[in-house]
Amino acid sequence: MLLTIPTSSSSFLPYQCHHVKPKPGGVLLPAFTATSSSSSSSYSTTTTTTSPPHFNTVKIISTTTRRRRRWAVSSSSSSGNQTLVIAPTTTLSSPPASASEIVKKFYEGINGHALASVEDLIADNCVYEDLIFPQPFVGRKAILEFFQKFIDSISTDLQFVIDDISDEDTSVVGVTWHLEWKEKAFPFSKGCSFYRLDVLNGKKQIIYGRDSVEPAIKPGEMALVAIRGVTWLLQRFPQLADQL
Repeated sequence: MLLTIPTSSSSFLPYQCHHVKPKPGGVLLPAFTATSSSSSSSYSTTTTTTSPPHFNTVKIISTTTRRRRRWAVSSSSSSGNQTLVIAPTTTLSSPPASASEIVKKFYEGINGHALASVEDLIADNCVYEDLIFPQPFVGRKAILEFFQKFIDSISTDLQFVIDDISDEDTSVVGVTWHLEWKEKAFPFSKGCSFYRLDVLNGKKQIIYGRDSVEPAIKPGEMALVAIRGVTWLLQRFPQLADQL
């Protein structure tokens, strides 16, 4: 590999790539040895330095699937030799999305009526409970069919707005939210949701979800009266518990 690096506005030096033998346990480093365009002699690699007096600093970046490697090029100059040494520094690629980020993407997909964007966020055997329905939705297909009916019944003017979301845990997420119509609060639309996630086939996906939505009819203290009446019946007739 041949590089040409300017040392001034009017001169260029060619550099021939080779490798520097490392110390035991070290990393094999490529190096560039300068050759003069005005002389038939070439310089040999004898010294290296990290404080170049007049050469520009160059970075050569090579990319792999999982890691990005940066090559920082520095040069040295002396009366007898000129050498460029490339020192690699490795940085990891971006970490996978957190559980809360995946849940946020789920709501973004629903708001945008883009079910294709949320399909991979839901596990094949996911269980989703919306407590206004008598039975849970089991499996990705059933869940997507439910949300397809949901977005078909509303316009994009009705949006989920996240009020708060937990982001400390890597596998469970709690969310409080409400609906807005053109940025105005929609009546009876407050809710809270719980999601559990797991890594399946190398991807973090939602394996369980539950939605609890604000009721349109609010019985208030009558709900306490109803609970008291039911518990009294169960105490008097324990066999009724089998019917629950």
